[in-house]
Amino acid sequence: MAGELITVFGGSGFVGRYVVRNLCRAGYRVRVAVRNPHLAGDQRLAGDVGQVQIVQANVRNRPSIARAVEGAWGVVNLVGILYEKGAQTFVGTQGLGAKNIAELSAAVGVERFVQLSAIGADDDGQAEYARTKADAEDSVREFMPGAVILRPSIIFGPEDDFFNRFADMARLSPALPAIGGGETKFQPIFVGDVAAAVMAGLQQEEAAGRTFELGGPETFTFKEILQYILKEIDRPRLLLPLPFFIAKPIGMVTGALFKLWPFHEPPITSDQVDMLRSDNIVGETGDASIGTISDLGVTELESIEAIVPTYLWRFRPQGQFHEAKGA
Repeated sequence: MAGELITVFGGSGFVGRYVVRNLCRAGYRVRVAVRNPHLAGDQRLAGDVGQVQIVQANVRNRPSIARAVEGAWGVVNLVGILYEKGAQTFVGTQGLGAKNIAELSAAVGVERFVQLSAIGADDDGQAEYARTKADAEDSVREFMPGAVILRPSIIFGPEDDFFNRFADMARLSPALPAIGGGETKFQPIFVGDVAAAVMAGLQQEEAAGRTFELGGPETFTFKEILQYILKEIDRPRLLLPLPFFIAKPIGMVTGALFKLWPFHEPPITSDQVDMLRSDNIVGETGDASIGTISDLGVTELESIEAIVPTYLWRFRPQGQFHEAKGA
């Protein structure tokens, strides 16, 4: 399979950079399909000269997708959003986008397909994020029955939007919101391990047509994660319990303001509040047919204790030179 062409949609994003790097190391030719190619030029450095090609593609524009998948042996769809911004909506980007990619991939005879979904994807979910992730899975299964679907818990790594977000909030705020009392459970997984699972999904024939949930080695409550972040950056802050019925309207207001002034990420949206109503850990569905990351052969998983301190130092009062009290 080395030398085959793999098209990676969303290849310049957080997870995409690790996936592209792994594909290059394995000897594949990689076509990185992104909306703004001029912002993804550094991806060429992931491989040898000519190994990585950057092409323009918008998951809502079918002709651009058709050009991106032409001649590809495998396709990886990593496109997803955590909040809506302008034309980037959950329905258009996650739901319709996955349908377009899968349908056009099938039309040109793509042999391997990996779809990055999320734990909690549910047609009847309260959050639109979860419903559109489920819609995407359904569409991929319709057009590419042999596709591998990966559902990770929250993904951590140097460029993540979870640990970094709350550490940044702690720099300016005297308190952090423990939404729903902070009882929601998570199973954080390192981005490098997710990339390894993508590789396994492409390469293992026995994985074809299956769904896998990806979780890290430990489970934490939302409150425990916030406490860990505050300890790591040495910024004592109050954890303010915020019931869902209060957090929901706050999320609606901040989300609406962000749409009017879309130059910064919203601290929380109403859809994200709804996502926090359900635990985000492996095995919650009780479906025995759903595999885990170990079933893909990825067994030596990184912990947050091993990785997160290597990048949260940026949020300490004196950065990397700051010595925590009691150290």
